[in-house]
Amino acid sequence: MQSQWKVHAISTTAHADACWLAEPGRAEIRRVALRGPGPDEVLVRALHSAVSRGTEGLVFRGEVPAGEAGRMRAPFQAGDFPAPVKYGYCSVGVVEAGPAPWPGRTVFCLHPHQSRYVVPVTAVHEVPPTVPAARAVLAANMETALNALWDAAPRLGDRIAVVGGGVVGLLAAWLCARMPGTEVVVVDLRPERRAVVERLGARFAEPDAATPDADLVLHASGSAAGLATALRLAAFEATVLEMSWYGSRPVAVPLGEAFHSRRLTLKSTQVGHVATAQRSRWSHRRRMALALSLLADPVLDALVTDHAPFAELPEVLARLSRAASATLCQRIDYPAA
Repeated sequence: MQSQWKVHAISTTAHADACWLAEPGRAEIRRVALRGPGPDEVLVRALHSAVSRGTEGLVFRGEVPAGEAGRMRAPFQAGDFPAPVKYGYCSVGVVEAGPAPWPGRTVFCLHPHQSRYVVPVTAVHEVPPTVPAARAVLAANMETALNALWDAAPRLGDRIAVVGGGVVGLLAAWLCARMPGTEVVVVDLRPERRAVVERLGARFAEPDAATPDADLVLHASGSAAGLATALRLAAFEATVLEMSWYGSRPVAVPLGEAFHSRRLTLKSTQVGHVATAQRSRWSHRRRMALALSLLADPVLDALVTDHAPFAELPEVLARLSRAASATLCQRIDYPAA
């Protein structure tokens, strides 16, 4: 009988290349040891990864609060905050070795930026054949947007404002715009975002031109000014869902003025737990499978605005840490085998 195990020629002394934050504000590529996979593990060769600008920017700048360091740990993270630490969670690769039927399959894994890695079979998610590997790097962002909508519970016909046109905000807007009868506007300071917003089926508005009285407001700008705009746009008894995470930065929240008289709700969302309404039936794995399947629409390629080779990742992280960067999703491409 033919063996159900396919072995890649790799020794216990083999190596891979990984990106480490050596100290806040400085990353570097390091050679790391790579062992062979065990019976319930797979060896993955990375094809692409992506930089999650919000969270990885906080990590790069050393802004992870000490009290949140445990909850902030990424799967397969090495080291500790603030540094040295190997961090990241948007990797797409091909399985080179492992139990059947995994070898040769394209997978997504919540793994740091690394050229090859060994993980349990349960840690990888097969990328559907309808989703190109280069687009699948959006899976973690899509999962965050999906969970946020479960928390927000938009309704048919709602007027929805999304404040902050980054990747997660735009994915949330795209999901909302697919609901019949909804009117979705993305509010952002960058007028050059108008084209991609309209491709996703939503309207674009700069903050001063945004119409108030939204039934639901999703805030994803990561700024206090954006949060103030979100509260201003909310209609009577509307919900403002806070999707941003600020790390150790204090944030001024304008809870005076009409916040109480309009009986607004300010609600948090976070992807670490499946949204409450779904939790009894949905596992993390089922949620990720849905997120990956939602990436089949080619219009989402508009969110991957930049790409760079893996060797340039340290310089890319430094560039993206500056607030002035216009990049949406930054894809990292790995050398071919």
